[in-house]
Amino acid sequence: MLAEVCELDEEERARRREAKARRRGLLLVFTGNGKGKSTAAFGLALRAAGNRLPVRVIQFIKGSWKTGERDAIAAHVPDIEVSVGGRGFTIERLRDPKIEMPEHELAARAALEMAREAVSSGRYRMVVLDEILGSIKAGLVTEEEVLDMARSRRPDLHLVLTGRGATPAIVEAADLVTEMKEVKHHYKAGIPAQRGIEF
Repeated sequence: MLAEVCELDEEERARRREAKARRRGLLLVFTGNGKGKSTAAFGLALRAAGNRLPVRVIQFIKGSWKTGERDAIAAHVPDIEVSVGGRGFTIERLRDPKIEMPEHELAARAALEMAREAVSSGRYRMVVLDEILGSIKAGLVTEEEVLDMARSRRPDLHLVLTGRGATPAIVEAADLVTEMKEVKHHYKAGIPAQRGIEF
């Protein structure tokens, strides 16, 4: 009986060693027209920090609009660094007319350099590039630049991409893709963005 228990223990240990050897950094994509892409990415960042994995979040497109997640992280979660690299929305109906497109382009290039540095630095186990997919769609960064970054990352680095319109090549390269689908949204009923829900 004791020999059987020892054998099972050794089999279990071997199984666990094999599973651990297959672990690697993942490319995760949150896309779609529904709400919750950035929220999901920040949830992953919080989970990673709770497991003592250092995290860097770089926000493309989103500007200086104050958000609850950035304030909470700055005050309470030192293992997550958040940088805002965008100048605000680029969609014409939402874009601040005082911010010209060249400013958005310069901000996106600077954010892309921050992202490359974060991915190559070796300091982080997770890097979140929030709204980078929207930046591709807006022509601020290219699909190939994002794919090059994903291919060049360390084997243990989780890279998270968010935004609408994930391209087929990014979907193909990803290990996990979640599409947020809008079924109903309070904005269409005339209810504006609310603190704690949208920001």
